[in-house]
Amino acid sequence: MRPPSELRVSKDRRLLTVLFDNHAPIPLEAEFLRVVSPSAEVQGHSPEQRVTVPGKRNVAISKMEPVGNYAVRIVFDDGHDTGIFTWDYLHTLGHEKDTRWQAYLDELAAKHLSRD
Repeated sequence: MRPPSELRVSKDRRLLTVLFDNHAPIPLEAEFLRVVSPSAEVQGHSPEQRVTVPGKRNVAISKMEPVGNYAVRIVFDDGHDTGIFTWDYLHTLGHEKDTRWQAYLDELAAKHLSRD
């Protein structure tokens, strides 16, 4: 996948807008990006090891670092910095955001965890 034409972080650092040529802007909240981080810390090494990350309602993006021509490392203000978000993954998150967000909320409820 081609790189986005722009990655725009809001002033409050809680929203990343990804702009791909010939696509509508993809707004992705920092909390959403943090809880679906592609890092092994969150995803584990198998589906059974995936972690439901609570308490990230107020997380913000501290900085972003390019990773070659294929991805960006997003550093969050809670110290999480091991997720490498490929262009393809960011594109997929944009298309699956509602479904993935609802699944996350359902997991929190099932495990009696909170976004706060």
